[in-house]
Amino acid sequence: MRQRAGATHSLRQRLLRAVSVATLLAWSLTGVFSYQKAQHEAEELMDGHLAQSARLLLALVRDNEDHLGDLASRLATVRGAHDNIYEPPLEFQIGRSDGTVLLRSTDAPALPVLGVAGHSDIERESESWRVLNMPSADGKYRIQVAQSIALRDQAALEVAGQTVFPVFVVLPLLLLLIYFSVRTVLRPLDALAEDVAARTPDTLSPLPERNVPQEVAPLVGALNRLFGRLGTTLENERRFTADAAHELRTPLATLKVQSQVAMLSRDPQIRDHALQQIENGVDRATRLVNQLLRLARLDPMSQLENSQAFDLRGIVTETLQAVRNANPHFTQVIVEDLPEHPQIVQGDPELLAIAIRNLIDNAIRYSGLASTIRIHTHDDGRRCSLSIRDNGPGVPPDIQSRLGERFFRNRDTNVEGNGLGLAIVARIVELHGGHLTAGNHPEGGFEARLDGLQQVVGET
Repeated sequence: MRQRAGATHSLRQRLLRAVSVATLLAWSLTGVFSYQKAQHEAEELMDGHLAQSARLLLALVRDNEDHLGDLASRLATVRGAHDNIYEPPLEFQIGRSDGTVLLRSTDAPALPVLGVAGHSDIERESESWRVLNMPSADGKYRIQVAQSIALRDQAALEVAGQTVFPVFVVLPLLLLLIYFSVRTVLRPLDALAEDVAARTPDTLSPLPERNVPQEVAPLVGALNRLFGRLGTTLENERRFTADAAHELRTPLATLKVQSQVAMLSRDPQIRDHALQQIENGVDRATRLVNQLLRLARLDPMSQLENSQAFDLRGIVTETLQAVRNANPHFTQVIVEDLPEHPQIVQGDPELLAIAIRNLIDNAIRYSGLASTIRIHTHDDGRRCSLSIRDNGPGVPPDIQSRLGERFFRNRDTNVEGNGLGLAIVARIVELHGGHLTAGNHPEGGFEARLDGLQQVVGET
């Protein structure tokens, strides 16, 4: 059955319920076992008392063979009391080996004295008796001792009840102790909940991990990692917002200046130049906004939303054709070094096409007018890589480590840019499980590599 929406479960209540039920069950079984065991032992004890009494009677008969009449009167004074369950009256018969009854207590059941030796249960006149028939060592006498089973059962029940009684006295105290123990043990969880509840969206400092129970430590560690990721995300968003505002401020200010020049100028050449600058500024602002929107879309993603198998070679060819259509007058030579067999990879073809186009655009813009750009793909059966290399001037060695930082660009070049192209490429490759490597090639020029793209084996 599905959980009702909004329903909550208390870990404390569930733990208390589980422990209490287990305790009640264990103590109930203990009580039942103790009761049965105590009852059995009480009956064994009373059987032993019957045997002891029979032996005493045999000893008395042997020592008083000439005075059996007096013996009967003396034994009548020590028969026990009917109102004391721990001293039930002992009924007996004493006879000879020929079956003659010599002595008999007042209420003894009428039985032949030559009955089967040992313990037995009998019914006489609607009353149950526990009887022990014992012969003397020389076989001259037979002793029968009997106790009322009703009195025996009452005594056994009393003994068993007194044995189990402490269990039921201690059980409520034990449950109360369990309740307070569980509350005390779970107190760190309450403190942790209060700490988390008291935090604001800006309070992302790690939770204290000292004196944390071992079972809670993974939760605290996971929360601290989450806080770390949230802090990094918020910091990136703040920096991204500040950088984006700064980067947009320049083209917007340029547009405003050029629009004022166009409106105030009476010289057609100056006005046309200003309008051209406005158009260029709009293009730059449009390109920047598009890249900002791409980053805003890519940053929150933890995995690809449209992952599928596709031919990397085909994406490279289609992207290169799109670049040629958009830049029909570029002067660089682009060489496609692609294998003849399909290279099927897993990922988002649209995003990977954006990454490849950014790299090709960068190579065209920064490599020089007469440079050669080589696009090469390679696979080893498990992973694919793609490299875009030019023979241009490359970048200064001191800024190679900063390539890929957002809004960072080489100030030594006259080529316009906003420093987001490689950042977008790096994020796209990261979502594909790979990584971007960009820098000067040992043989000259600049190379950007997309490594670690997952290849789909068996697809054609």
